[in-house]
Amino acid sequence: MSTQTLALGIGLVSQLLFSSRIVLQWIQSERAKRVLVPTLFWQISLVSSFLMIVYGILRHDPIILAAQLISYAIYIRNLQLLGEWSKLNPWFRAGAYVFPVAMLGWFVAGNQHFSLRAMLGSRIPRGVLLLGAVGQTIFLLRFVYQWLYSERKGESSLPLSFWLISFVGSVLILIYALLRRDAVLLIGNIFGTVVYARNIVLLRREEARLARTPTL
Repeated sequence: MSTQTLALGIGLVSQLLFSSRIVLQWIQSERAKRVLVPTLFWQISLVSSFLMIVYGILRHDPIILAAQLISYAIYIRNLQLLGEWSKLNPWFRAGAYVFPVAMLGWFVAGNQHFSLRAMLGSRIPRGVLLLGAVGQTIFLLRFVYQWLYSERKGESSLPLSFWLISFVGSVLILIYALLRRDAVLLIGNIFGTVVYARNIVLLRREEARLARTPTL
C-alpha cells in the first residue's frame, strides 16, 4: 500500500468520524429545537483529530497538522470541563497524551514515508498556503473562543458566535481543499458547512423565542 493511499484511507475515516459527531449533534439539536452538544461529540472529535494529525503528517501539510494539534488539546480540555475526562479508561487517557507526541517525534526524526524536512521543502504555492492558513486560523479561533467562553461559564458550551466563525472558516477551507485537490478536506467540510448554517438558524430562532418570552 502506498503512502498516498494510506493517507487517503486515514483521512476519510477521520472525516467520517467528524461527520458522525456533527450528525449526532444535529439530530439531538433538531429534536430539542435548540443547539445541544453531547459528551460523545467531544470524544469522537478527539479520536478524529488524532487521525487528522497522522493525515497531515502523511500529506506533509503544515496547515492541517498545526490546526489539528491545537484542536486536539482543546477537545481534551472540553472533556475536562464536562467532568468526563477522568471517567475515561486510564489507558485511553495515557494513549491520548503519548500517541500524538510519539507520532510527532517520529515525524521530526523522519523516515522514507514522511519527515519534517520533506514538509518544509514542499512546493505548495504561497497564496494557497496563505488561504489555508487564514481558513484554519479562523476555524481554530472558533474553539479558542469557545474555550474561553466555556472557561468563563465554568461549563462546556457552544454559543452562536462559535457557529458563525465555523461557517466562515469552513467556506475558506473548502476553497483551499479545491485548490489543493484534497478530497478528504472537501468531503469533510461540505457537510460541515451545511450543519453550521443550520445551527445558526436554530440558535437565532431560540434567541427570538426567548426574547418574546416575558420574564417573571
